[in-house]
Amino acid sequence: MPEGESDRRRKGKNKGSRSRLRRIFSVDRLISLGLLGAFLAFFMSSPYPLQLAQTKTFDFYQRMSPRTIPPPQNKPVTIIDLDENSLSEVGQWPWPRNIIARLVSKLTQMGAVLVAFDMVFPEPDRMNPLTIADSIAGLDEESRERLRKLPGNDAAFADAIKRGRVVLGQAGFREEKQADATPPVRKSIALKGPKPHSLVEDYPSLVRNVPVIEKAAAGHGIFSLAGEPDGIVRRVPTLFSHQGELYPSLAIEMLRVAFQRPTLLVETNEAGVVGIGIASKAAFPPNGLRIGTDSRGRVWPYFSKSDKAKYVSARDVLAGTADANLIRGKLTIIGTSAVGLLDIRSTPTEEVMPGVEVHAQLIEAVLTGNFLSRPNYINGAELALILFGGLLIIWLVPAVGARWTMVLFLVMAGSALGTSWYLFAEQKILFDTGFAVASMMVLYVLLTYSGYAREEAGRRQVRNAFAHYLSPAMVEKLAENPSQLTLGGEKRDMTMLFCDVRGFTTISEQFDAEGLTRLINKLLTPLTDIILTRQGTVDKYMGDCIMAFWNAPLDDAEHARHACLAALAMNAEMVPLNQRLAAEAQAEGRPHLPLKIGIGINSGDVVVGNMGSDQRFDYSVLGDQVNLASRLEGQCKTYAVDIIIGDNTWRKAPDLAALELDLVKVKGKTAAVRIHTLLGDQSVRESEAFQALSGRHAAMLEAYRGQRWQEALAQIDGCRKCCDGHNLGGVYDLYEARVREYEANPPGSGWDGVFTAVSK
Repeated sequence: MPEGESDRRRKGKNKGSRSRLRRIFSVDRLISLGLLGAFLAFFMSSPYPLQLAQTKTFDFYQRMSPRTIPPPQNKPVTIIDLDENSLSEVGQWPWPRNIIARLVSKLTQMGAVLVAFDMVFPEPDRMNPLTIADSIAGLDEESRERLRKLPGNDAAFADAIKRGRVVLGQAGFREEKQADATPPVRKSIALKGPKPHSLVEDYPSLVRNVPVIEKAAAGHGIFSLAGEPDGIVRRVPTLFSHQGELYPSLAIEMLRVAFQRPTLLVETNEAGVVGIGIASKAAFPPNGLRIGTDSRGRVWPYFSKSDKAKYVSARDVLAGTADANLIRGKLTIIGTSAVGLLDIRSTPTEEVMPGVEVHAQLIEAVLTGNFLSRPNYINGAELALILFGGLLIIWLVPAVGARWTMVLFLVMAGSALGTSWYLFAEQKILFDTGFAVASMMVLYVLLTYSGYAREEAGRRQVRNAFAHYLSPAMVEKLAENPSQLTLGGEKRDMTMLFCDVRGFTTISEQFDAEGLTRLINKLLTPLTDIILTRQGTVDKYMGDCIMAFWNAPLDDAEHARHACLAALAMNAEMVPLNQRLAAEAQAEGRPHLPLKIGIGINSGDVVVGNMGSDQRFDYSVLGDQVNLASRLEGQCKTYAVDIIIGDNTWRKAPDLAALELDLVKVKGKTAAVRIHTLLGDQSVRESEAFQALSGRHAAMLEAYRGQRWQEALAQIDGCRKCCDGHNLGGVYDLYEARVREYEANPPGSGWDGVFTAVSK
């Protein structure tokens, strides 16, 4: 093989290799890989927004498929409810302790395994005889002493507690309180492993029951429920820390007492809490159990919907009318569903659930094994899904295209979501695929958009080429639908604007060709910006003249008003423009002739579309109303005003400040048209000065058309005084000349007040 041919092939191979490498490691893919790395780092840091999104997903699963409520015979817990009926009959809370003692005795007699309180009694009963004896004024000393010797309600309550099996509640607080001076009466935790106190919920203070009651109880549990930052109770603590010691929650302490065990065995390792063990000694239930927890000693109960069948009114227990089958052999918790007592929580399955039912559902979950879990390997599985799913998307979108990658993405996302639901429904394992699917979707969108952006860049080149010849709106319309590149038009109600410079021939004599071009550009650029800003389309430039229209190709319901506002802004722009041109003329040492424009506006039905030949056409408008707009611009010279609008335009924008000028037959038309001059926007129209001018002006026209010449002259003088800076001097000069002419040579009785224009 010739040496030159070999070199060429080698160079070709090298070039092909570099090309393949560029495709493999394209900028889009490198950016996507960086983004995938950011997603992985974000997931591993596990910030609160990610945790919240995950828990919301699991909440949704529980709402879709809540735990099945067990039948009555299998419900281990009954809630003794201090409901609204109980409060209404017995009295407002707190009740006297002798009534609560009677409630405990009734439950014990009916065969309750134990009685627990989802409340705390931190102060002596206000109805104790001793308290009453010291608080009644005017009581004789003998009666006072007899009251003092009567047994107290707290003592009666303590006796009832001793006769049964009772677990008292305690409340945890994150602030130091004076009531926390002594340690709790009883500790029921045995620790196997290192102390996990820094991980479990810590309460610097505990609010406990009065000593006489506290000492009589078989157990003590903290009933505080710490909701997550969004207020929903999902993971329930089983352990709490207080002053360097561990204490059980109310539900866990109830199970210990029910199992008749002196202690709970808490297993820990270096990572935190592992579980809580309860060995069985009694027949409830027949075997011991072990409660697996997360490292912070929390469990994730599988919540059911709120179960009203496990509630028994405290009123019915006190009256002896409660169903004994709901009490006998059950763990009972005395709590409240009354809204006024403020023990209302939100759970994944219910927006409103009494806090006492959360404890009941936790006990049901423990005894039936209905817990949700997130094993340690789940985080690894979720991380792997993000990594491999993201890499697959990054590889496939540039390789096979967005359409087929979307099909694969939908299959992957559907499989991941299906797996997540299966693990929840069948295994009670919480596997979140939401972040992984969202990460893959973001990568897919990024890569798809990058490809689209490259294609759009090509389209943009075409747009830039055509934008020099067509209006931007038309270019976009053609880009969206190239089939519109055909001859033809449609009939539409539109507004047309013509703008021309007064005395431009004289001004142009001061410039050469290049200077005149620069001047034209300085004039047309700001005026064009004003038109486009107010939704107009510039049809064409004719030397120093601009033709524009509204309501095509895009719809504009207020096209007449927008055209008028554009005209006012164009006229106002001439002041700063002339100031700039005057400064330039002074710097160049030449005289400055101010630029003045006249604007004609008319509205009506015209034909709009692609006009021209098969080889070349333009998007433009045709029709009699277009010609009239051009003629109105020409009449600005005759009436010496800046803006003239047709009657159709005036009727479509009645809120603007306009005065009728005349009834005129413009050149090329046989019928007279009513024309108006535009002076300002709505604020001008509503001003007192304009209202006064408008009234006098209308009176002047009425006198003029009624051939009351002296009255017309008087009104003209009045109008001059009311002009308030408006450019109307030429109008009144014109009418004064007409009136004096007609006064000398009356037009006759057949005169209709129409003026025939002799120029365009």
